[in-house]
Amino acid sequence: MAFWAYMLRCSDGRYYTGHTDNLERRIGEHQSDVCDYTSRRLPVELVWSEAFVSRIEALEAERIVGGWSRAKKEALIAGDWKRVSFFARPPAERFSTSLETNGEGKASSPATSPFVSSEVEKPEAAALGISRSPK
Repeated sequence: MAFWAYMLRCSDGRYYTGHTDNLERRIGEHQSDVCDYTSRRLPVELVWSEAFVSRIEALEAERIVGGWSRAKKEALIAGDWKRVSFFARPPAERFSTSLETNGEGKASSPATSPFVSSEVEKPEAAALGISRSPK
């Protein structure tokens, strides 16, 4: 069974993020008067969605994307991973306005998705130099 994280563009230009196990049904609910937030902003348009293997991963993606800036959400919608990466950095750390380099003359390599499945083996904290003991 697939689970989905998704983003809608509302008629007032705002973005709504959610997750579901039935994307088609849920979009239909948003386009009717079933959902409070979107019922006041009709019509809505599905602008991004991604499938996940578990509900927890879809919920995590919803929460992550929902907290992003408008510029970063629009970069995700466009599938522009360079811009997603650019807007992930704090404004003071955005070295280049050309989005072609990371400020050191090296081109960045775009990822296929900003999300990683929990089924991917994750490195041990010690290997990353992360201490689990409180300081």
